[in-house]
Amino acid sequence: MKKIVLSVLVLSLVLMTYSCGKNDTSGCQPATIASEKAQMVAYCTANNINYSEHSSGLLYEIVSPGSGLAPISTSVVAVVYTGKLLNGTTFDATANPISLSLQNVIDGWKIGIPLIKKGGRIKLIIPSALAYSCTGSGNAIPANAPLFFDVTLQDVR
Repeated sequence: MKKIVLSVLVLSLVLMTYSCGKNDTSGCQPATIASEKAQMVAYCTANNINYSEHSSGLLYEIVSPGSGLAPISTSVVAVVYTGKLLNGTTFDATANPISLSLQNVIDGWKIGIPLIKKGGRIKLIIPSALAYSCTGSGNAIPANAPLFFDVTLQDVR
């Protein structure tokens, strides 16, 4: 019985050590919000964005506050948007409204979109920690990339 308990303990220790080591060698090193702030502010300055700073580190400009319903964390929103890297490269854009659940979007959107109401428009400059962090997204968004979004909130459900 002691051999079985000892074997289980050793196996558990080996698995924990392996999994911890695996995480440490993944190469994923998230950038801090503070380390990206100067780049984000420079983008705002270069693009005439009169930004406010959210406590999360998100920078935003409310172009139009809207006057309809305000979204909450469980809302489904219809939006038209353009997404860019801070070097100006557009990685995504919609011409027609698309519906998204705020529960299933990046943290920067979860924070920023509820700052406006239906019919409103907001510019978001999102630190990578509130976007795709050190993993990026496909070939379009590199690791540790702060992002810019220009979002018009068409509808809130």
